[in-house]
Amino acid sequence: MKKQICLAGVLAFFSLSSFSQSHKKAAAATPVSFTKYVDPYIGTGFHGHVFVGANVPFGAVQLGPTNLSEGWDWCSGYHISDSTIVGFQHTHLSGTGIGDLGDISFMPTTGPIKTYKGGLKSMQSGYVSLFSHNDEVVKPGYYKVKLKRYDIGVELTASTRVGMHKYTFPASKDAHIVIDLQEGIGWDKAYETYIKQEDKYTISGYRFSKGWAVDQRIYFTAVFSKPIKTFTVYDSTAKAGTQVKGAKVKGVISFETAKGEVVYAKVGISPVSSANAMLNIKAEIPGWDFNKVAADADKAWNTQLGKISIKADSLSQMKKFYTSFYHSMIAPSIFNDVNGDYWGTDKKVHKNVGFNNVTTFSLWDTYRSNNPLSTIIHPEHTNDMINSMLAIYQQQGTLPTWHLMANETNCMVGYSAVPVVADALLKGYKGFDANLAYEAMKTTAMQDARGVKYVKKYGFIPADSSRESVSMGLEYAVDDWCLAQVAKKLGKTADYEYFSKRGQYYKNYYDPKAGFMRGRLSETAWRTPYSPFISIHETGDFTEGNGWEYTFLVPQDVEGMITMLGGKDKFNIKLDSLFIAQGDMGAFKSPDVSGLIGQYAHGNEPSHPMAYYYNYSGQPWKTAAKVRYILDDFYTDKPDGVIGNEDVGQMSAWYVLSALGFYPVNPANGLYVFGSPVITEATLKLQGNKTFHIVVKNNGPKNMYINAMKLNGVNYTKTYFAHKTLMNGGQLEITMGDKPGTVWGVGDANKAVSVLK
Repeated sequence: MKKQICLAGVLAFFSLSSFSQSHKKAAAATPVSFTKYVDPYIGTGFHGHVFVGANVPFGAVQLGPTNLSEGWDWCSGYHISDSTIVGFQHTHLSGTGIGDLGDISFMPTTGPIKTYKGGLKSMQSGYVSLFSHNDEVVKPGYYKVKLKRYDIGVELTASTRVGMHKYTFPASKDAHIVIDLQEGIGWDKAYETYIKQEDKYTISGYRFSKGWAVDQRIYFTAVFSKPIKTFTVYDSTAKAGTQVKGAKVKGVISFETAKGEVVYAKVGISPVSSANAMLNIKAEIPGWDFNKVAADADKAWNTQLGKISIKADSLSQMKKFYTSFYHSMIAPSIFNDVNGDYWGTDKKVHKNVGFNNVTTFSLWDTYRSNNPLSTIIHPEHTNDMINSMLAIYQQQGTLPTWHLMANETNCMVGYSAVPVVADALLKGYKGFDANLAYEAMKTTAMQDARGVKYVKKYGFIPADSSRESVSMGLEYAVDDWCLAQVAKKLGKTADYEYFSKRGQYYKNYYDPKAGFMRGRLSETAWRTPYSPFISIHETGDFTEGNGWEYTFLVPQDVEGMITMLGGKDKFNIKLDSLFIAQGDMGAFKSPDVSGLIGQYAHGNEPSHPMAYYYNYSGQPWKTAAKVRYILDDFYTDKPDGVIGNEDVGQMSAWYVLSALGFYPVNPANGLYVFGSPVITEATLKLQGNKTFHIVVKNNGPKNMYINAMKLNGVNYTKTYFAHKTLMNGGQLEITMGDKPGTVWGVGDANKAVSVLK
């Protein structure tokens, strides 16, 4: 008998037959816990770069430990290989591949005051402490650790805009809390910082910094449960008084503690003011009940995770699914105060805007899976995201590219906000201004910057005019196709025809003699020398990939790509080759090219739809085999269980959707393509109190192929289904087998399509 873990009332069991009726009744009365299946350590090894610490879904605060070590694997501030802590900081990124944030660092210490964090070879010179993972507890909304150097127990939890600290001190006449406003993560460098003692319980200040976000501003107010005995301020050296402004400001709170004495701190953050930070504290954590705040955080996570309840055949699968789901909800994060105030891209305070402003838009990554996932289960958050992007458009003149804390980083190619806005609009979302949305998309697509002027003039971006020209042009073709569909819906015929044409410009990067996408210099000349295997990080023709991978980046028009590559049979051979081709990527390969199956790179987002392409070319069983392999082998329940950069939930969202059995190959056509589900049952909670129930029969490690399917009780043989069908609620019954089905998915009538006719 298979082991099965059921979230419909039974938390864990080894064999159904081992339970008596009384056990079943007791289990049924137990509240369902989804957070118990979340393991925040997953993705802390290899190059996952995930955040570890306390937060709530889409919370402004990501309160967690930051290691002393620096480098690419410490972009989030934490890596499983490390055993050092320099502080507990209130903002962190999760899986971006670039280090930033790490704002408002708190570090409890004892003994002589030290205001420098220390170095790996000079730890005693600073306040850094060693720790052991054996002393850690990590779970959604809660973090616990012991600082070995000081014998101080640290516990952290959070609300949306407030971090709460619990420090258990030893007996000490020299106990301290160091507030370090100089420290940040990676590129982040403070340029103006300020701290002030307001009264015997309260400290306030701000931190302005430059980094990936070129002008980041964050204010804070901290309230302590124990009176401050002395407060000393520093800017490189100690300064007189109880307030100071400078580039390297630190403040040190000092007091005496008894053995086991607990000191609490509530730290509110705000993009607007310290007064608003205090307002956030009063609204969200008015009291001192740490356990209640942690329980509320757990409840918030359970509410969101409970939007998809699943059954699976192993604890490992449960952990992979719910940890992935958890990672998909760390960002975009709230970037306003409880009164609605936020700091805009135009460097102004905006009030009473009528939506939750959010930040951290990794759109080049998330438009492929995480944003479509949100349209299914996070309707309010989806509207907040679109409204936030439209506000950014009004403030900076274009939709965001990669937006962080009111700053446009201009990171990555394409204008990937367009498919996100288009997808929401085409799926019928009405919580934003559709006319403004269309204006924002069209204006963004008609700019001259970022190579778009060449698209408008030539239909391609000359390789000698812009780095990463091929990837840039291919992403623009995806975006333009999505914009064309919105133009069609709104009755803008001329725009529909124009952007549909631009959506076909992917063909202009295909060299039929080479058989690959390639850097193009002119109508008659290609970049030489050329190898489809070579990947040159940042300065080549491809973004974090090579010609093999990018030849297949046409999710908006898979049928057109099949024709371009010589028809169905030649396409299938070429696609097979993608997954088996071996070759040297060269000395300058991007570190993001990971999770390789041949030249397919699952650790890099452009590959994400490609295993599903066989559904368009008459061989759905190959999609099933490839998808199942990726689900089983590239996602594990170990610290290195994310095969590449997490990228703000994109890697995890791919898993969530694919584990359920379907995936949005095209980012804005409202269709999902079937793969190979690993769950045995799932219930999705939808708008209007509707549910979509998935039952997978005869599933197992070898039974990876869909053999039959019923949708609402009727036999269903197509390899895709519509978003509107899902959102209407109902039941999908899938029967699996160890051999490809002879009926399901076979024949031209069942092929996946780019446009539903």
